[in-house]
Amino acid sequence: METLRTETAEAVASIVLCRADAYNTITPTLRDELSAAIDAADADPEVHVILLRAEGRAFCAGYGLDWSTRAQAQEEPSDEPAERSARAWDSVSDMRMIGSFVDVYMKLWYARKPTIAAVQGWCIGGGTDMVLCADLIIAGEGASFGYPPSRVWGTPTTAMWVYRMGLERAKRYLLTGDEIPARIAAEIGMILEVVPDSELQDRALALARRMARVPTNQLVMLKLLCNQTAENMGLASSRMLGTLFDGVARHTQEGLDFVERAQKLGFRQAVRERDDPFGDYGSRSRK
Repeated sequence: METLRTETAEAVASIVLCRADAYNTITPTLRDELSAAIDAADADPEVHVILLRAEGRAFCAGYGLDWSTRAQAQEEPSDEPAERSARAWDSVSDMRMIGSFVDVYMKLWYARKPTIAAVQGWCIGGGTDMVLCADLIIAGEGASFGYPPSRVWGTPTTAMWVYRMGLERAKRYLLTGDEIPARIAAEIGMILEVVPDSELQDRALALARRMARVPTNQLVMLKLLCNQTAENMGLASSRMLGTLFDGVARHTQEGLDFVERAQKLGFRQAVRERDDPFGDYGSRSRK
């Protein structure tokens, strides 16, 4: 595997994102390898709990822009054939492409066995689409979450925000794209708890091992019982709308202008221009 590695010990399967130099950004290869790793762990009778973690300074800095901006500009539309590049945007094809990523993230939610994520550093954009599908999230005190694409270029595809933190908090952070430090994320119910960075991996593994002592049939039933509440609240419908709206948002005039600006000046500068209007309030809200 190119983007991750797996380890199994004491009934815990660890899936470790290992592209630290690229901040574990999401690529089609990561999508495919993560899908296979989750399926294998869920099918292994020796595994009771699945632990997702990452190497490096960031858990996941969102989608890899080297391929996703090309797809946006339709120069190389992701998995679609090159001959389609001159055609107008197709919402159904876009939804199918993005949906292939969403389906993998949701495997953390629909896996029969409990899933835990240990987050350090940045977990933003598509990284939150992924990690919020885990059953439990533990973060190091230096971690930060957020969905900055909501300011011009996307919507959360897995739509887990309301189910995690409630209506008002979800609106507060999605309508601004503001950063959510780990401490605040725990206070508002986005994640389970915050621990010192140096203790993150040990704490997450200890929790996974504690759960792994419970019979698998109990774990499966209890997880399904809890998750069914969100399903009854309309999670599947929210997810479908989020996946569709993400494509729409990337193809508004503002979205197209953002990509053009990123190609001309570089993505970092385009992001600075996009985010400049909210700098003052965002800084105050993090204190």
